[in-house]
Amino acid sequence: MTTFKELLVKGTQQLGEDRNACLDVQVLLEHVTGIERFVFYAYPESEVTIEQEQHFLALLKRRLQGTPVAYLVGHKEFYGLDFLVDKRVLIPRPETELLVEAALEVIRCRLAAGQVPIVADVGTGSGIIPVTLAVEEPRLPYLYASDISADALEVARLNCLRHHVAQRVRLLHGDLLAPLPERVDILTANLPYVGSNEIDILTTDVYDYEPHLALFSGPHGLDLLHRLLIAAQQFVILKEGAVVLLEIGYQQREELEQFLQQVWPQATVTFKKDYAGWDRLLLLQI
Repeated sequence: MTTFKELLVKGTQQLGEDRNACLDVQVLLEHVTGIERFVFYAYPESEVTIEQEQHFLALLKRRLQGTPVAYLVGHKEFYGLDFLVDKRVLIPRPETELLVEAALEVIRCRLAAGQVPIVADVGTGSGIIPVTLAVEEPRLPYLYASDISADALEVARLNCLRHHVAQRVRLLHGDLLAPLPERVDILTANLPYVGSNEIDILTTDVYDYEPHLALFSGPHGLDLLHRLLIAAQQFVILKEGAVVLLEIGYQQREELEQFLQQVWPQATVTFKKDYAGWDRLLLLQI
């Protein structure tokens, strides 16, 4: 019989011994055994079943071919919560936690002032933003979450059920702001912001496996961000004093500043950096 230690060694021999590869191996083994990864090192000589070994090796082969680990195991942690993911949606990134933290700060300021804000997330994908906001701030009676992809909304629905917020996160099918039934105080969005001219910098597991509808937005990655900002400015969907929080590409600050000076000169614009020091979050106050 094969042991935990032997499978971990075999996995790192095939995937590599850097930190990310080792973590991939641990996640795959945890998935097939149903045992938390610290047990692998506490009891390295414990044996796995033949079926578990075969399943692990099959997943290892797919990982070597490029399939992202999150798609192999069917879930990904985000902001301390576990979300279902598959090829219909993007895999959650840690950068998006910055958007959630900023949104929670704004929401709690409004609540402290006696206002219950109307919150909407546009291009919600797997629903990580509205679900996390609903879980973290139970004083919000409801939130809206829209997406143009019906497939993505089905994943979001499953995540709402998974985290017991299905009665509070109202899923809407449609393009950008079009499905929203009322004006909002806080608008969040992690829209596609990769440019078609940036394809060569994407890793194979991103370009080959994650949905392009959720990745690309014109040659410079700004088409959808521009459309959203113009729509928000023109169609009076935002209440007075509303806040817009957008995740952006790492090189898009300057162009977005120039664009906003033209279409929304009276708005207050600030940026926040991600963990790598790139401008990643745009905050717009009306």
